[in-house]
Amino acid sequence: MRTRPPALVLLCLAALGARPIAAQGGARTPAPTGPRPVDRILAIVGSKPILASQVEEQLALAQSQGGKIPDDSAGRDAARHQILAQMADEELMVQQAERDTTIKVTEQEVQEAVEQTVQNVRKQFASIPEFRAQLQAAGFVSEEEWRRWLADQQRRSILQQRLIEELKGKGKLRPIPPTDAQMHEFWEANRGQQPKRPPAISFRQIVVVPKPDSAARARALQLAESLFVALRHGASFADVAKQYSADSASREQGGELGWFRRGLMVKEFEDVAFRLKPGEISPPVETEFGYHIIQVERAQPAEILARHVLIQAKLSPAQIALAKRAADSVHDALAAGGGASFDTLARRYSDPNEPKLADGLPIAQLPPDYAKAVGNDTVPGLKPVFVAGAATPRPRFIVFELLKRLPEGELSFEDVKDRIKDALSQQLAIKHYLEILRRTTYVDVRF
Repeated sequence: MRTRPPALVLLCLAALGARPIAAQGGARTPAPTGPRPVDRILAIVGSKPILASQVEEQLALAQSQGGKIPDDSAGRDAARHQILAQMADEELMVQQAERDTTIKVTEQEVQEAVEQTVQNVRKQFASIPEFRAQLQAAGFVSEEEWRRWLADQQRRSILQQRLIEELKGKGKLRPIPPTDAQMHEFWEANRGQQPKRPPAISFRQIVVVPKPDSAARARALQLAESLFVALRHGASFADVAKQYSADSASREQGGELGWFRRGLMVKEFEDVAFRLKPGEISPPVETEFGYHIIQVERAQPAEILARHVLIQAKLSPAQIALAKRAADSVHDALAAGGGASFDTLARRYSDPNEPKLADGLPIAQLPPDYAKAVGNDTVPGLKPVFVAGAATPRPRFIVFELLKRLPEGELSFEDVKDRIKDALSQQLAIKHYLEILRRTTYVDVRF
């Protein structure tokens, strides 16, 4: 059995969005050309063997993604040992997820993910023959065989993700705070791989949004109710969404929102959506965004696949002008330095869905309207009110205070300390859980 070349690694794993050391189950043997070296078992987890060829594949993956693999034999053996340990850990997680009857991975969601991966990979090639030639060079006999391999990788990845989510939900995977020594050790081991800190700014803001008047809201509700009746009488949900929905992110997909769990949508939306049965359509549900008609397509434990039609009340020029005057008055109050504090004004006027503070946000991540307003300004302080989304039906007026501007530079430990703490807390929690799994699962490492 021979290992797959780096081209295959990039084609089949990186396209999946896999981690540098990916789940190794369901590995396949490429069609051999020439002498066939003898493979060997390096570890057994439960009843599942991990082969030397699979470890070599992961070593190639790490190297192709820029990982520093030692050139000397002792160093490479140490890297193989680390890879093998990670593969054994992942196999433990997959087997535990498979034993948990509450964790389900449907064939449809796996195939949807595979199809997306296939489309993304095909875009990298100028022609179908070139694409198929790469598959053959990677060791796959056909596209169908590659798809089956991708499906197994995707299924394993989802199983691990859902196991971790379920453990967190049940309080069985609580973060374990790292010590200062562990955090500094992690920093020293990884600081050479840290990118430079990009140019960034810190600011606070009060975002004033226009509110529709009562007459406009009544008209929007009337339209939503009429569409609900039409849908209940058999109208196509996708066609209605494409024609009427104000949600530009989902409109062209027929209102599709994808799979989601609680905590991702506003409360009023979730309270209704998670009560619906598959196929059921809700009456109009009012949120701060407008009126939603919701349909749940499929459901599984703690997660639903749903779509919606969003009907928003039209804003009159008078309501937009009223919001602009409110933003100007907030700006003037802050500039005068009177009794009203920033927090008090934010609670009264700011859209609750907009962040009030951004700390160290890279300049490149600023929305275009913000980037234009900030420009090259480096002087802290309150800036003139500007409008975001002026060309849209729902503009927002921004009361903006620049707190500081940071040039590009080297990241310090303080810059990344919180991220290191979060990452290590999660790692330590998973490590502790894996130690528990090893007490009840046969693990034999023969490296």
